[in-house]
Amino acid sequence: MKTLATLFTILFLVCNSHAQDTPMHKTGHSTNITTKKKIKVFPNPASNVVNILGLKNTAKANISVMDIYGNTVLSHQWEIRRNAISIPVSSLDAGAYIINVHSNEEKICTKFYKQ
Repeated sequence: MKTLATLFTILFLVCNSHAQDTPMHKTGHSTNITTKKKIKVFPNPASNVVNILGLKNTAKANISVMDIYGNTVLSHQWEIRRNAISIPVSSLDAGAYIINVHSNEEKICTKFYKQ
């Protein structure tokens, strides 16, 4: 049980450190500037829908939701408009989940909790 809790903690720490602060590199003549992009996930914990704000608009984004064991429980391809997306999660069991958003513009990994 301790091993599972440790694995769960490490998985979320790694995902959270890369997911919610997506680096964007801008190059000038002689300087490199790195800025962090913040995304918002709400409500957290969720019951029916999870909203993600701060995404880049795209015609095609692959969205997958995984449980804490790495099993994909939802997978769909959506269009991201107005820099946001709403993911229906009412069919999921209560617990912790990881959302992956992959498009040509960005790759985001973040977590949420289902009530």
